[in-house]
Amino acid sequence: MVTQNSIEISNLEFGWDKDSPLVLNIPQWEVARNDSVFLYGPSGSGKSTLLNIMSGILKPDKGAVKVLDQALFEMRANARDKFRARHIGVIFQQFNLIPYLSVLENIRIGPYFSSKREFNPEHLAYILDTLELSQSPKLLQSKAKNLSVGQQQRVAVARALVNQPEIIIADEPTSALDSAMRDQFIELLFKTTEKTNSTIVFVSHDKGLASNFNTLVDLAQINKAAGKSEC
Repeated sequence: MVTQNSIEISNLEFGWDKDSPLVLNIPQWEVARNDSVFLYGPSGSGKSTLLNIMSGILKPDKGAVKVLDQALFEMRANARDKFRARHIGVIFQQFNLIPYLSVLENIRIGPYFSSKREFNPEHLAYILDTLELSQSPKLLQSKAKNLSVGQQQRVAVARALVNQPEIIIADEPTSALDSAMRDQFIELLFKTTEKTNSTIVFVSHDKGLASNFNTLVDLAQINKAAGKSEC
C-alpha cells in the first residue's frame, strides 16, 4: 500500500565515530507527499547530515529510512545511487558542478546515472526557459568553471529537476547569496517545481525564508541529540 508520505524516519541514530556523541537521534519523523518543508537549526546542528542520510549518501548507525515507500538502506549501494538519481533531486550548498563539463553536460549527469539516458524534451525546454538558460546556445556550451555564481546556481537547480524527481532536497543553497539573489532563487525553485508537484525539503539556518514553505520543522524538536552535534 502506498503511503501518504515521501519520507519516513524511525529510530534513527548517527554518529561520526563510537567515541563521539550522537549527531542525530530521531525517534520518528515523516514528510508528507507534495509538501514543502523548511527544516531549520543553527550551524552545526546536524541538518546537512540528515539530508545526506535521506538522500542515501550517508548510512545511519541504526534505524530505518523509507523514501517513496522504499527502505533506502536495505538496497545495495549501487541500487541506492540509482534510486537517488531517478527519484531525488539534490541541490548542494556549493552546487557541486563538474567544472570542466558544459552546462548541458552537467544537467545530463542525473539521467546518465539513473540509466534513463533520455530527457523529456518538453520538460527540459521548460526548465531551461524558466531558469533563463536557453537564451544563448553559447551559454549552454560554456564550461561550468566559467559561469557566474548566479548561473551556476541555475544549472544546479536544472540538474536537480531534469529527471522530474518526486523529492527535491536543498542543502543551504542560499547561504552564500545576497538577499536579492536569495529571493530570486526561492522564486525559481518553486516556479520550476509547480509542474512536477515535487516534495521539497529545504534546509537553512535563515528563518527569514520560512514563510515560503508550508511546513516548518525545528531540527531540535525532532532530534534528541540536539545541542550535542558538530555537523
